[in-house]
Amino acid sequence: MIRSKLPDVGTTIFTVMSQLAHDHGAINLSQGYPGFDTYPFLRDLLAKYVQEGYNQYAPMTGVPTLKKRIVSKTLNLHDVEFDEEEEVTVVSGATEALYAAVTAVIEPGDEAIILEPAYDSYAPAVRLNGGVPVYVPLNLPDFSVDWQKVKDAISDKTKVIMVNTPHNPGGYVWTQEDLDQLFALIKNREIFVISDEVYEQITFDDVKHLPVFSHPGLRARSFVCGSFGKTFHVTGWKIGYCLAPKALSREFRKIHQFLTFSTSTPMQYALADFMENPSRYIFLNEFYEKKRNRFCRGLKETAFEFIPAQGSFFQVVSYGHLSDEKDTEVAIRMTKEIGVACIPVSAFFHDHRDPKLLRFCFAKEDRDLDKALDRIKTFQF
Repeated sequence: MIRSKLPDVGTTIFTVMSQLAHDHGAINLSQGYPGFDTYPFLRDLLAKYVQEGYNQYAPMTGVPTLKKRIVSKTLNLHDVEFDEEEEVTVVSGATEALYAAVTAVIEPGDEAIILEPAYDSYAPAVRLNGGVPVYVPLNLPDFSVDWQKVKDAISDKTKVIMVNTPHNPGGYVWTQEDLDQLFALIKNREIFVISDEVYEQITFDDVKHLPVFSHPGLRARSFVCGSFGKTFHVTGWKIGYCLAPKALSREFRKIHQFLTFSTSTPMQYALADFMENPSRYIFLNEFYEKKRNRFCRGLKETAFEFIPAQGSFFQVVSYGHLSDEKDTEVAIRMTKEIGVACIPVSAFFHDHRDPKLLRFCFAKEDRDLDKALDRIKTFQF
């Protein structure tokens, strides 16, 4: 009989809610993927490279032209330069990058601080490597960091602090003060930072994304994990990357080569060509800001309370002033009764605490957002 390494982990809420949406013909605003296709030109580039025979293993660390594009992007946007040969690694999705980074530094008994609510892959990655997750709650309702609580959670066993900016599910975008506070807490300790920045290009209201590596003190001890899936509407391609100093990248790559070894060759070449024009990612925030604004305008006509997201393509709403009903029950009932699926935010807490919050994905066609909003306005508590 197999002894489960994750005995308390079942089917994720994202799969559950998507299946429920399918079963009831609901508009799926639960799972975080775009409800529209990628750019036709990017599809054409992929077809071109497949037809030209770029179908064998890519180099383990990534196709050189794509790594050059990543280096150019970080230099152009943040004035930070990475060595494409030794500090940039292309991987099969940001989830792999996060797992490889955790595996590279966590040893049995080490503690990893996780700021909750948090994406559901962080804690399992820590536990599978013998580490101990230490959970620190974020401030509600804005999902900002309580740095005193982080300080109190640090111990002699702390090895990693997990960062997520822009934040999923809350949409909070870290500030310079946040980066300074983090560095102040770890500068005299051997603590590494693993930063999930897959929504880096999606920020609103002139809020600027500040990658962890933009702080000189943090860069030397950080793994920054990114994704092309969220940026170019190709979540199914599962292509991400990790930026880290040479010594950290060396250990990261030891793990990566035995997880997936390399990542889809024609897709890497297609993305490299597509990124030759920086406008294809620089103005992504404008595209999504219009969708966020459209969705929030509709929400104002409901009884929900909310703070417009600063980043990501999710909007969280509160219903605690309306009902004591469990968020899972509300989400299921909303899917069945009005045909709109969302995610209960309790799913992002290890203890499933229920702050009476729901997460909606607004990365959908405008007509679907409008139709969903019309239905949400009819929902009864």
